[in-house]
Amino acid sequence: MSPLVFPKFSFLDPDLTKTLPDEQVANGVADAFVHVVEQYLTYPVHGMVQDRFAEGLLKTLVEIGPTTLADKDDIDARKNFIWSATMALNGLIGSGVPHDWATHMIGHELTAMFGIAHGRTLAIVLPSLLRERKEQKREKLLQFAERVWEINEGSDDEKINSAIDKTEAFFNSLGIVTNLTHYGINNSDIDTVVANMEKMGLTALSETGDLTLDIVHKILTAAK
Repeated sequence: MSPLVFPKFSFLDPDLTKTLPDEQVANGVADAFVHVVEQYLTYPVHGMVQDRFAEGLLKTLVEIGPTTLADKDDIDARKNFIWSATMALNGLIGSGVPHDWATHMIGHELTAMFGIAHGRTLAIVLPSLLRERKEQKREKLLQFAERVWEINEGSDDEKINSAIDKTEAFFNSLGIVTNLTHYGINNSDIDTVVANMEKMGLTALSETGDLTLDIVHKILTAAK
């Protein structure tokens, strides 16, 4: 990010979030959650402090997301919401660790082409992306399952699958529908999204640069 567009300071007033419709609050929670995930669910680099920062933010968002929506006057939930959202992308948790912004790159195309709110596109794409990239992200997904979702029983595969399912269920609990069909997107639309990404040179995504457009197509098809 250019330093010219990065804020020097921010005023964080949780009362202002009360002026937003529930849908936009839900979008904000999902957006913050995915911001954290994309700086966390990559591969291990012994960034123990960064991992714990990320896990704490994710657990907080899971806890206060539905609460924030259920009670507009729960100011403590809203304080923690905006602070989590700030910490999710102010540069702290991503320092010294790999990032994977593929979910955002795909989501941006869905917003640009179909007008789906940004946070919702991320909630649609992320579960399918994690299922498709399960082997590449295996170690961190297992850590995510055990530390964030506290899944400690079953095989490694069962833990990982359950963590991804719980992540999608969390988005659903915010009132976000996580399938493309709901938004009127069909197979030909997916082809167009992939073609547009190719035009923009978004052909080698992820923390390892090996998420090709064929994989993008698989992710979007699975998200239908």
